[in-house]
Amino acid sequence: MAKIGRDDYSLARVPRTERFGFFSMLLQWLAQSGSLSQFVLGATLGLGMTFQNAFLSFTLGAVILEVVIFAIGAAGQREGLSMTLLTRFTGFGRNGSALVSLVIAVSLVGWFGVQNGIFGTSMTALVGGPSWLWCVLAGLALTLLVMYGFKIMMWLARIAVPLFFGLVAFSIWNELSHHSIPDLVNMPPAGAAISIPAAATIIAGGYMTGAITSPDMTRFNRKAWHVVAQSSCSMILSEYIVGMTGVLLGHAAGTSNVSRIVLGSSGFIGLIIVILATAKINDWNLYSSSLGVANFIQTVFGRKVQRGVITVAIGILGTVLSAIGFLDHFKDFLSLLGVAIPPVGGIIVAEYWFVRRLRKPLDETRESGALPAKVATWVPASIVVWAAAFCVGKFVPWGIPTINSLVTALVLYSVLALVGLVRPTRLVAMEPATMPAEAPVPTR
Repeated sequence: MAKIGRDDYSLARVPRTERFGFFSMLLQWLAQSGSLSQFVLGATLGLGMTFQNAFLSFTLGAVILEVVIFAIGAAGQREGLSMTLLTRFTGFGRNGSALVSLVIAVSLVGWFGVQNGIFGTSMTALVGGPSWLWCVLAGLALTLLVMYGFKIMMWLARIAVPLFFGLVAFSIWNELSHHSIPDLVNMPPAGAAISIPAAATIIAGGYMTGAITSPDMTRFNRKAWHVVAQSSCSMILSEYIVGMTGVLLGHAAGTSNVSRIVLGSSGFIGLIIVILATAKINDWNLYSSSLGVANFIQTVFGRKVQRGVITVAIGILGTVLSAIGFLDHFKDFLSLLGVAIPPVGGIIVAEYWFVRRLRKPLDETRESGALPAKVATWVPASIVVWAAAFCVGKFVPWGIPTINSLVTALVLYSVLALVGLVRPTRLVAMEPATMPAEAPVPTR
């Protein structure tokens, strides 16, 4: 099969010599920290909370996310492995990782299509034309970009991040300049009250999938402290600057539909904002999905398919489904898959940092940069823990569902390991490396 795009070490460790420097990776983190939906989230909280309570809620949500990102992202950085490949050695085994990959891949490619559909609708409202045409154009453009991998996505971040935030700042300043900021800060909420725990649930739950799939990005980091610093900067920008600005916009406009303010008052600038907002968020949905599919195909079918080929296939699929509006009917199903992802993070954290029953092969091969020669097939206890934690997150009515399921998985897995019930069924040989070597990615 001819080589298409870059494979980006989808089924291997990222070599230390091909990691990126602090500021290049920082831009990738910042690219994930702000979106129009985050302004809408802030405005929604602003309608039901005081400014001070919204600040506390964003703080709680940011702390939760930061703990998860560091615990899982640092493991990905240390091992140079994508999230789905990491799960083979952190509690799930070879076949269990295929299930994880399927959930991740379907969830993210689904949301890629949903976001693409929102882009098409927004473009139709701004400049006219059929929304399906805008969906096709955006979907194919992002597929082409993601096909060439992390390096090209990094160049997009260098352009999109400063331009996006600069244009959004201009639009928001244009709106808030007509109001007294102290008055907006002290304004009582105009809508139904939202509690701090409920708000923190929305905040933490909204990005939990991104936090758990963070190894897909952090495997390109050179040092663990880079992960902490970069993700902290991302949280500050996302929660305190973008989110709290959304609260002020909600107070000023008396509505959560503040994206219309950002876009409607800025003409051509609003058009550019929509394009950049879609590109810099949705490329990671497609990228992480392609990594999950690569792991799934290798595990289930015993074949190594290049990530670029997979990107083209699932990108076209997501684009077509978004253009015909098919995915709009499956948002509830995609949200259900999202509930299944936090327990995976809990099991990864428990195994990698505390239990260490299955991690030993990673420790033995880390310095060589190779993958372990053997891998567990199934770890039955992990599947039981995953199912139990999913039920807790889905059906327990109190607390923060995403945190409930994540903590349940972490604690239950640790307890089962302590009493000796975390055991692989058997060990099998890892698949031979058949993918062609890639040209080195220049470091920054």
